[in-house]
Amino acid sequence: MKKLFATFALVMGLGTAAFATTVNNSVEMETPIMTSLNDFKPIELKDLPQPVQDTLAKDYAEFLVKAAAAEVNEETGDTTYQVTLAAPDGNESVVLFNEKGEALPAA
Repeated sequence: MKKLFATFALVMGLGTAAFATTVNNSVEMETPIMTSLNDFKPIELKDLPQPVQDTLAKDYAEFLVKAAAAEVNEETGDTTYQVTLAAPDGNESVVLFNEKGEALPAA
């Protein structure tokens, strides 16, 4: 009886390991590779256009501006500005602005 139990346990253990390997391999193969859709380049905060700086001072006065970046649309020539803000509670968020200082909707 002990041999039967030991054999059963061995077969179940090997079967589970084989199943886990098969599942892991299939998941890895189906995982899509994410690439960045945006090509924002870091810029100095002082290099943000005045309308963006004005909007930050007016509408985001309670936030700390931590970082800024810019992306130029090659087709239109328009620039989008990405600003990383820290709330008083420490939570960070990212807001996109156009050249006029208007906040853009989240994608």
